Amino acid sequence: MMLAQDIHIRDPFILPENGVYYLYGTRASHFGMNTGGFDVYTSRDLIHWSEPKEIFDSSKFDLNRGVNWAPEVHAYQGSYYLFATFTQKNSDNRGTFILKSDAPDGQFLPHSDGSITPNDWFALDGTFYVENGVPYMVFCHEHVQILNGTVEAVRLTDDLKQPASDPFTLFRGSDAYEVPFIAGERYVTDGPFLHRHENGALSLIWSTGVQGKYAQCRALSDNGSITGHWTQQPHLFTEDGGHGMIFQTFDGGWMLTLHRPNRQPDERPAFLPLSEVGSVLSVQ
Repeated sequence: MMLAQDIHIRDPFILPENGVYYLYGTRASHFGMNTGGFDVYTSRDLIHWSEPKEIFDSSKFDLNRGVNWAPEVHAYQGSYYLFATFTQKNSDNRGTFILKSDAPDGQFLPHSDGSITPNDWFALDGTFYVENGVPYMVFCHEHVQILNGTVEAVRLTDDLKQPASDPFTLFRGSDAYEVPFIAGERYVTDGPFLHRHENGALSLIWSTGVQGKYAQCRALSDNGSITGHWTQQPHLFTEDGGHGMIFQTFDGGWMLTLHRPNRQPDERPAFLPLSEVGSVLSVQ
């Protein structure tokens, strides 16, 4: 068995399923470059964890050519879908692909018709979201290409194989700051994740750098829909940790997991209890 401090990953993601917490993440060696795929760790108490089990060997599918980043696994229509960022096959651009398995710890196989994100974009960190039965992917258009990074959404076909719309912008990285966008400056956006509050409100957490530290930020939709107007809320965590997601524990509480600190080789998954009052989230 392992403890969280023994698990060296970035971008942690938890799938709670049938009394088991499944933990996925980016193999942190060499910042997730050419790492050969993804693993899963399992736990029943968020304290004691299994040894890693490989669930995707990217070298078998010509996807170990650059980044292997940010795996997320979501249950949908009786199967499990893994969203992850890879370097495109015919360029150095990055994009999010979708894989599929019949079990959360099974062997995943490529599912989407290549990248869901535009092939000519540097894009990363796709996350899955369903609203009124319509599947979406939310992702980031990277600052390395457009300076002022964005959080984007795209509708998916029902079989999750292709985009069903053009991407549309939810907000920009500079929106997290009190000063206007400064031409030539870079504003990072990464790690988006959507959370539906018990009162129906819709939050989107994401990460950027705030005062020189990696931070967990939050935006709120004005109408409870992905198509609403998004406004930035007080940051959730500003002590050099981020790329987080929110999950409900088996005892009914809410938890934020993120990696901290944001430096190699020290990054590890952290689990922080959340309080939710109406549409307000805060770390306890």
